[in-house]
Amino acid sequence: MPYPHVLLSAAVSLDGYLDDTGPERLLLSSPADFDRVDEVRASVDAILVGAGTIRADNPRLLVNSAERRAARVAEGRAEYPLKVTVTGSGDLDPAANFWHTGGEKLVYSTDEGAERAARLLGDTADVVPLGSGFDWRALLEHLHDVRGVRRLMVEGGGTVHTQLLQQGLADELQLVLAPLFVGDPAAPRLFGPGAYQGGRLRLTGSRRIEDVVLMHYEPTAPGAGPLPTAADRHWLRTACELAALCPPSDTAFSVGAVVVAADGTELARGHSREGGDPVVHAEEAALAGLDPADPRLPGATVYSSLEPCAHRSSRPTPCAELILRAGVRRVVTAWREPDTFVTAADGAGVLGSGGVTVVTVPEYAPLAQRPNAHLPH
Repeated sequence: MPYPHVLLSAAVSLDGYLDDTGPERLLLSSPADFDRVDEVRASVDAILVGAGTIRADNPRLLVNSAERRAARVAEGRAEYPLKVTVTGSGDLDPAANFWHTGGEKLVYSTDEGAERAARLLGDTADVVPLGSGFDWRALLEHLHDVRGVRRLMVEGGGTVHTQLLQQGLADELQLVLAPLFVGDPAAPRLFGPGAYQGGRLRLTGSRRIEDVVLMHYEPTAPGAGPLPTAADRHWLRTACELAALCPPSDTAFSVGAVVVAADGTELARGHSREGGDPVVHAEEAALAGLDPADPRLPGATVYSSLEPCAHRSSRPTPCAELILRAGVRRVVTAWREPDTFVTAADGAGVLGSGGVTVVTVPEYAPLAQRPNAHLPH
C-alpha cells in the first residue's frame, strides 16, 4: 500500500533524553535549529505527535514564519500543515493549544478511543477509528489515500518514534544532538526497548547549527516478511532507477536489480544488457558478481524492478531459478511481468513454490515501466 514519506524529527541530550522531569520543557535545540524545524514543517503536508506529547508539552505545532506560510498558500497548499495525533484511550484535553492554533486537526484512535475523543472534541477535529487495536499501516494508508498526505513529519514522542522505527515505517530520521546531559532515569528517552530492524542506518548528512549537530539517517536493512518496509522502498526505487541504464531494446524489458544483505549491506547490482551482453538479465547480472557460497545470500533480499522471469529463450536458466539456486528467500518487485513476450509469466509463483517470500510494491510500477514505455503491453 502507498504510504507518505515518514520523517522522524527529534532533539536529544548527549545521554539520549528528550526532556528532563522539571515542570518546564527542556529546550534542547538552538534558536537557529528551531528556525530549521520551522522550515521543515513548512515543507510537509502533515505533522504528527502522540497524545502524550500534547499532554506533556502542550505544543502548538505551527509554521511560525509568515513568509513560509505565504509561500505555502502561493503553491496552492493550506497555510498550515494538517496536525495529527494518535491516542489509544481517546483521553484528550479539548483546551490544549494543539486544537486552537493552526489549520485542520485529525485524531486516530481505536474504535473505543475514537468514541471518547469525538465526545470530548466535538467538531474541533476529525476523528478516525482504526479498529479494535491501533494499526500504524492503516493510519499511514489513510493519510495517503484519503487526506492526500505525501510527506509526514513526526515530532514525537519517544513511543511514537520507537513504534515507527521498529515496524520499519520511518523513511528518515533527522536527529539533533544537544551538548548537555540529563542523567535522570525517570526522564523520557527518544527510543525505547524492543526489537528493531538489524543493521546500521545510513548517515546521509550532518552539519553544525550553532552549538548543536544535526544528523540525517536512513534505514537500510531489508524487511523480513511479506510487508514492505521503508528500507524496502528505498532499495526498490534504486532497482527501478538502474533500469533506466539499460541499452534500449525492442525485444526485451529493461530491468534493474539489487541484492542486499540482511544487515543492509549492498552485495551486488545489475541491469539488463549490462556490460555489452545483449541477453543478460538484471538479476542474472547481479548474482553473477557474487560467490554462490556467500553465507549472506540466504538472508538477503533481491530487489527487481520487474518480476523475475520464469521462462526465457535466450538462456536455459530463468532468473527465478537462479534466485532459488542462490538460496535467497525474499524478493521485492514493483511490477508483475505482462504478456508482452511470455504469456502468463509467473516468476512469483515459481519463487513462492520454492519457499521464497515475494513482495510486490505496486506504487513503484510506473517508475519500473518508464524505460519500457516503447514496448507494447
